[in-house]
Amino acid sequence: QVQVSESGGGLVQAGGSLRLSCAASGNIFRINTMSWHRQSPGKERELVASISSGGITNYDGSVKGRFTISRDYVANTVYLQMGSLEPEDTAVYYCHAEVRVKTSGWRLYDNDYWGQGTQVTVSS
Repeated sequence: QVQVSESGGGLVQAGGSLRLSCAASGNIFRINTMSWHRQSPGKERELVASISSGGITNYDGSVKGRFTISRDYVANTVYLQMGSLEPEDTAVYYCHAEVRVKTSGWRLYDNDYWGQGTQVTVSS
């Protein structure tokens, strides 16, 4: 009913930049918070940045000042602009959306959705 899809990962040298995109589609009534998470081999998935329906942003301390999260509310899309990348930023990046879903009968319910992930590799 709802699909979340990321794009924009890749290989970049340390100090470089990348922009990730994530689009949600389907039976969406409203999206509350959208966020980016990442997971490195052997580590737990961690929150990188989030943006609420009202535009309030939150960043993990390790990326504050280097990454910027933004959102297109009409297109149900969230972006992560990553700059001054470090090898420690290497991970699979996942998009997460808190969605109020509408059914064909106009019943509403809340559910969480994850994208499939996109690999970001930063070489030293």
